Amino acid sequence: MDFSWTEEQEIWRQTVREFAQKEIKPRVRDIDTNARIPDDIIKGMAKLGLLGLTVSPDYGGAGTDWKMACIAAEELGRADISIAVPVLYLVEASWGFILDRYGTKEAKAEILPKMVNGDVFLGIATTEPDGGSDIVGATKTTAKKDGNNWKLKGEKIYISGVAESLKYGGIYLTLAKTEPEKEHKGMSFFGVTLKDNPNISTTIFKNMGRMGISTGGFTMDDISIPEAFLVGELNRGFYYAMEGFSLARTLIAATCIGAAEAGMEIGIDYIKQRKAFNRPIASYEGIQFPLVEHYTNIEAIKLLTYRAAWMLDKMYEEGEPNHFEIAKQTAMAKLKAPTEAFNTLNEVANWLGTLAYTTECPIEMGIRGVRSYSIGAEGTINIMKLIIARELLGKEFLPYKVGAGE
Repeated sequence: MDFSWTEEQEIWRQTVREFAQKEIKPRVRDIDTNARIPDDIIKGMAKLGLLGLTVSPDYGGAGTDWKMACIAAEELGRADISIAVPVLYLVEASWGFILDRYGTKEAKAEILPKMVNGDVFLGIATTEPDGGSDIVGATKTTAKKDGNNWKLKGEKIYISGVAESLKYGGIYLTLAKTEPEKEHKGMSFFGVTLKDNPNISTTIFKNMGRMGISTGGFTMDDISIPEAFLVGELNRGFYYAMEGFSLARTLIAATCIGAAEAGMEIGIDYIKQRKAFNRPIASYEGIQFPLVEHYTNIEAIKLLTYRAAWMLDKMYEEGEPNHFEIAKQTAMAKLKAPTEAFNTLNEVANWLGTLAYTTECPIEMGIRGVRSYSIGAEGTINIMKLIIARELLGKEFLPYKVGAGE
């Protein structure tokens, strides 16, 4: 066992940190207030290789591993405590990898180089209005073959980056039922373009946090998708989606670690200087003990997260562990990281008092931002628990598999 960083990883962390602290951190409040990530930041991320980090060099990416991808996510979370920029990064890193791995050469050549350069947005669309986490049972979107094309009809909701897709163009990896009677074995992935598509109508929601990147939905009214934009094998879409979720959950956990560490740094600086009854409040056990608890929790979750990244690298390089073990490990990281980040930032707010309730301090942006990761975004906390329980007990004990009275 070796818990040290390689020289390459140390250099990469420092490189991303320098960029993020210089170019992103000073502008986070403006990003949150104006509800958009400036184009020059996106182009700066592209120049550094962040938008194509996990994409193969054939399409302009770096083809890096998942440990390096997590390092980048952590540093972006540290710089942008509102987590808007990290959302942009992790969506492209996760689903760009899936498109690169399973997409046709035609689709990859059209989309990935533009994504790597920051000229298009690549997103994921699985959630539907009646569904939430029940992707299989509640998915009503259908895809039917129409000559050399596919016709898609349905609605997706709570999707990241809808406004960005309308601005820059791009593609959504969209889950649809191609053989509904086969349930999850009859679902396929399609690349759906939003911009300038007359048969798609969109909606934009106003979030309480991570304001810099949009959330919305879109309705497809018999849109036509070329055969080349079927991603991977027919009826294998559910499995590609689950694989992508494991990737995204790992990066989400790393993002939350960075945001929590940034908040703790703010809190530590404050409690060392702020005095009450003629002594720094850092000298009170009522401050010290929660500090120690949260610091220890963050360190433990960091180990969970980077072990998940290590397992992903091992799976893609050596073929093991299997996807079920990966799902369990990434779910454990996603289970703990958002909640601990929220609790840490909330504790820091207690130390700062009224200051934390003002926009003079970034803590409130962090509290609003990381909350999204525990109530949605690649699965709720309870879904993470179900995934872990499935691997501990066996899928026959899943509540939606066990019949009434059994």
